[in-house]
Amino acid sequence: MKKLLVLLCMVLAWPAFAIDGTQLLQKVDRNLEPEAYEMYRKLVNIEPDGTRKEFVLYSVKKGRDKLLALFLEPASDKDRATLRLGENMWLYIPNVGKPVRITSLQSVIGGIFNNADILRLDYATEYDVDGMTEDKDSYLLSLKAKTGDVAYDRLKMKVDKKTILPTVIECYAASGMLIKTLTYKDVKDFGGGIKRPATLETDSPLYKGYKSLMLYGKIKARTVKDEVFTLEYLPRSKELR
Repeated sequence: MKKLLVLLCMVLAWPAFAIDGTQLLQKVDRNLEPEAYEMYRKLVNIEPDGTRKEFVLYSVKKGRDKLLALFLEPASDKDRATLRLGENMWLYIPNVGKPVRITSLQSVIGGIFNNADILRLDYATEYDVDGMTEDKDSYLLSLKAKTGDVAYDRLKMKVDKKTILPTVIECYAASGMLIKTLTYKDVKDFGGGIKRPATLETDSPLYKGYKSLMLYGKIKARTVKDEVFTLEYLPRSKELR
């Protein structure tokens, strides 16, 4: 009995196991995609009257701050390319000349997804975890932008406990205004250990009646040379496929 009481006291004296919010966010990032990858996506903008405009993009990413996306469809946008290096972004349009600077809050496709959504870096690269709660099935992460250059000042991310994947993300301005809600759906096995949502849906109180979708068709690990992520390479982006 005495030994049992000593053991019980030792257990009660140990601190309760605490989930580390930063490590959890990093796990979310890796579950969504490899650190270096290639990916095919369809982006769909839906207007209140049901009109749809669709884009197909091929993307490659390397590390935490390099991402290139090449337009495959529609024909009017074919071979356009966008490059992101950290918070710096450019758009290349064939036969127009030099790549032009673009901002995170602009959108190269129109609709509700902005350039930061389309050329997204790891969440842990742009945000610090400044709070976390949990219920039976989910973690709720409160994220604060590391710099003023990030598209959203704060995120509230709901993470499924079983899959460690986001289900809903609310995006806020510094004023506290809700800008948009991102909803991850349709978890699919893409192979290579990647099992993640195949659909990302967004709506916004600022664009009532409008909706945008990001549909993932293929994603797998791939590492390309650093020269791919340069302004000089943008005209040659189609060589990646």
